[in-house]
Amino acid sequence: MKRALQAIVFDMDGTLADTEEIHRLAFNRAFAEFDFGWQWSPDEYRDLLSISGGKERIRQYLVKMRERHRSTAALRQLALTVHKRKSEIYRELLTGGHVNLRPGVKRLLQEAHTQNIKLAIATSSSRRNVDTLLATTLGAEAKGLFQAFATCDVVEDQKPAPAIYQYALAELGIEPEHAVAIEDTRNGNLAACAAGLKTLITTHQYTRDNDFRGATLVLDQLGEPGHPFRVLSGDAHGGTLVDVDLLRRLLASEQSPQPEVNDAWCLRPAAVAK
Repeated sequence: MKRALQAIVFDMDGTLADTEEIHRLAFNRAFAEFDFGWQWSPDEYRDLLSISGGKERIRQYLVKMRERHRSTAALRQLALTVHKRKSEIYRELLTGGHVNLRPGVKRLLQEAHTQNIKLAIATSSSRRNVDTLLATTLGAEAKGLFQAFATCDVVEDQKPAPAIYQYALAELGIEPEHAVAIEDTRNGNLAACAAGLKTLITTHQYTRDNDFRGATLVLDQLGEPGHPFRVLSGDAHGGTLVDVDLLRRLLASEQSPQPEVNDAWCLRPAAVAK
């Protein structure tokens, strides 16, 4: 069966932009406001990224630290409260001009758009965070670029479950064999592969040591003219930057993603009512 490229599905944090350090700073500022008395170092945050979702990251850390005496419900509520404030701080940092798109992202988005390749975002973050990042980095140009948004507001299951990618593909009306996922983490790679997509990984300081088995191609970034990517794993077919032609080559390659592990997902009530 011919695999024709019809869609590209992007993760957001760490993939579209180097936001993970901004997230870490926002977590720490929120912790200070709540007088927790602890801060996440870069090394500690790198380990915590194995837990998908900021609320769950906070909840598990509360259990690990000094909050074991609280009930499960109380811990969940505290995590929600802290995470809400952390998200506000994060968006304040974004709008303050503390972030740029990663190399090659804008170029690839524009090329895909001009060639009528559908674009989607599949992220464990919220739609408000997505909208803030896109408005900050792309401005008015962001409108109309993406045809689907799969976020934690509509899909409850977190990566590495495939649900977020399955939802994005359903919104696009595209079968997984006609799409490529671009990710930056092990959990994201597992989620995309389990949904039947081929994956292209762009690493950064927090994920360069992740296990990316199953990915079709692992790079340090997407590349720009005069600033080629570095291949960490896989076959780049002689390319020096990621463009639509390279993605078509990856899609046509013989390597297959890991088999789908689940064909159902848990939607948020708002998504069910949509």
